[in-house]
Amino acid sequence: MTDPRRLHRRILEPLPYVLLGVGAALALLTAGQTPGERLTTAALVAGTAGWIFGMYTRAPRDRVLWMAGYVTVQLGLMAVLVMRQPIFFVFAILGFVQAYELLPPIPGFVSIFAHSAVMNLLPFGFPDTVEWLVFALTIVVLQTAVIGWFGYLSRRFDVQGEERRQTVARLEAALAENAGLHAQLLAQAREAGVTDERQRMAREIHDTLAQGLTGIITHMQAAERTTDEKRRRHHTGQVIALARESLAAARRSVAALGPPELDDARLPEALGALAARWSAGCGVPARARTTGDPRTLPTEVEITLFRVAQEALANVARHAAATRTAVTLSYMDDAVMLDVRDDGVGFDPHAVDASSFGLRTVRQRLERVAGTLVVESAPGEGTALNATVPAP
Repeated sequence: MTDPRRLHRRILEPLPYVLLGVGAALALLTAGQTPGERLTTAALVAGTAGWIFGMYTRAPRDRVLWMAGYVTVQLGLMAVLVMRQPIFFVFAILGFVQAYELLPPIPGFVSIFAHSAVMNLLPFGFPDTVEWLVFALTIVVLQTAVIGWFGYLSRRFDVQGEERRQTVARLEAALAENAGLHAQLLAQAREAGVTDERQRMAREIHDTLAQGLTGIITHMQAAERTTDEKRRRHHTGQVIALARESLAAARRSVAALGPPELDDARLPEALGALAARWSAGCGVPARARTTGDPRTLPTEVEITLFRVAQEALANVARHAAATRTAVTLSYMDDAVMLDVRDDGVGFDPHAVDASSFGLRTVRQRLERVAGTLVVESAPGEGTALNATVPAP
């Protein structure tokens, strides 16, 4: 059961007992009754409460005939109570509420009419003139029409609300299914991209490095077999030339794997563009600066430092809740240092699994270029990540 329907039921559940209790209290406090009359009224109230508990509170609401029987018997009990004490007309109000809650539309209108008659006719006695009878019936008909119309509108609103809830549930299910399909497509595309890249790299290695190494081996074997010094020098020269070509091809392949930001920019400019792009995307001010004299670094070192900065900024966006971030690249005599600092929530490096913050990947990258990583953080004091790479 959805929350609005559960709330609706929680409100209606105690209503019969509240109205019956109010009527009983007022009736028993009315003067001019004998103890026997009060005892009879109390017994009728107790019997009515028991009927409500057994046939309404504890019974299933989806059985129409059961509910029709409950409403019919309860109407009779209401009539008896109203004839004994007119103040019990407040209990008859319950029939208006339960008519559209428990019964189909047409039986519900009939029930409203019957309860209106009990409320308006019995407390004052049956009309003894035609004029009084017409007046009383007019009140009953008008009351039935107004309450029935509001009950009809309420029923329609309930149906429309349920249809909207079902539509929202179907949309949520469709969105969840689409999200799953999207994730599946992304995974397939990623796998396809990895496979394509592996095949491309295999072709590249075969067409460049493998062929170059094959040529080197061929010329080395030829140089070992020949006794002609001139031919040996020729083969040796070819070995050197092929080795240089293969080295250049290997460097081109490594460069092709690097981030595109480093294609046409040096590392300081690439980090500045990265910080600006990250700041625009996250809405957190990020300042990038460079100290020392920038110099050309090995391609793998620049790629590593750039990837470390990417991972650090991604962690700031995911975990830090920072209001500002600073990226500093420092060129020293024999090393290059990258600092990424934020003023976020921080964490305890000893208490948190480092892999959950992407630090394991960062350390692995730095280890490949003989670099080191230091992380300084504490809860509520921000985080500072320092990566140092030798660069003589």
